[in-house]
Amino acid sequence: MKVRLAYGKEGLWIDLPEGLEVKIIEPKFVPGLPDEESAIRKALREPIASPPLRELVRPSDSVAIVFSDITRPMPNRRVIPLILEELSHIPRENIVLINALGTHRPQTRQELEEMLGPEVVSNYTIIQHDCHDKSALYYLGETSFGHPAWVNRAYMEASVKILTGFIEPHFFAGFSGGPKAVLPGISGLETILLNHGAEMIDSPQATWGVTEGNPIWEEIREVAFKTRPSFLVNVTLNREKQITGVFAGDVWEAHAQGVKFAAASALVEVEEPFDIVITSNSGYPLDINLYQAVKGMSAAARVVKEGGSIIIAAECRDGIPEHGEYKNILKMASSPAELLEIIRRPGFLVQDQWEAQIQALVQLKADVYVKSSYLTEGQIMEALLKPCSSIEETLGELLAKYGPGAKVCILPEGPQTIPCLRK
Repeated sequence: MKVRLAYGKEGLWIDLPEGLEVKIIEPKFVPGLPDEESAIRKALREPIASPPLRELVRPSDSVAIVFSDITRPMPNRRVIPLILEELSHIPRENIVLINALGTHRPQTRQELEEMLGPEVVSNYTIIQHDCHDKSALYYLGETSFGHPAWVNRAYMEASVKILTGFIEPHFFAGFSGGPKAVLPGISGLETILLNHGAEMIDSPQATWGVTEGNPIWEEIREVAFKTRPSFLVNVTLNREKQITGVFAGDVWEAHAQGVKFAAASALVEVEEPFDIVITSNSGYPLDINLYQAVKGMSAAARVVKEGGSIIIAAECRDGIPEHGEYKNILKMASSPAELLEIIRRPGFLVQDQWEAQIQALVQLKADVYVKSSYLTEGQIMEALLKPCSSIEETLGELLAKYGPGAKVCILPEGPQTIPCLRK
């Protein structure tokens, strides 16, 4: 039997042994909208719990539009120009587009043109958020968690603030989209680090599909609320990256409706855990590097047995990556247990520690094998993971290890699915 995994831009076919019983878990397929442009325009003109966007914005207003960076499959190029079309009565010099990089690297001009279209890049001011530059940040005071809240100054200075993004399950914030455009998207480094700190990540509520009672999500919502966002434009996508739903209007009402829609297709229950789980990281751009691939590992860990094995296929065309601190944190330890001990030490606060922490938690439950076209075996082992040159060969070895009756599961779309054990 052949199964296609979402991998890079082209996908990866794997050939499974004849007679092997396999449980394939994937989101319920939702077809793309027949006319995306019309659906987006309708959502902007008939929004949820809000006046139409054009009526909301006066010609004298200054407008900030926050958009997702290159690590997200948000179809900015199909959405942002239509938002700008609705704002045609606003002078272009009054509009700024802000790339919600969080702690990620800035995009090149070529990347921005691919993301937004050359015409948008040439005709509008684009700011690439820099979480390290305190002079470009605005202080909102402390959150109820005692953390300082710093956000992008250009965003705060705008009289109309528009958040965009897409909604999918998230491995520690519950769901993406909505207020995540503010935190971590355009927040200061200290704000992001504390929101993603070891104690917050360790909360049992900081997991897939959980928002209420999730401390990370609740602080994200609190910081975004302090900024008084004016309007939301979020979409949901299927495995072909087609838009399946558009949720625009009031930030909280529109996002809540989008989350409900996304959860209906993403949540999948299974009866019992598996010895072996093969997963992807949802293909490009989500599998752009190993850092992002921790999401796929985390999704698989929800349904793998204690002492089981996970095989993840992630192309990683951007490497570990070289930017950020994830790679350096992994080098601090010789085992997942030691890595977790280091991260949990009082006072330890380093960018990207959250990804290393979740990776370590997954590895304490199961072995993790990585199939990648851009990472060497040495790089994978330096990241405390096990290399996999062939999924078929690794699967054969694991079937021999676990013996007859070994239970195997495949998540072809990786973290687009939230697998969970039936209670």
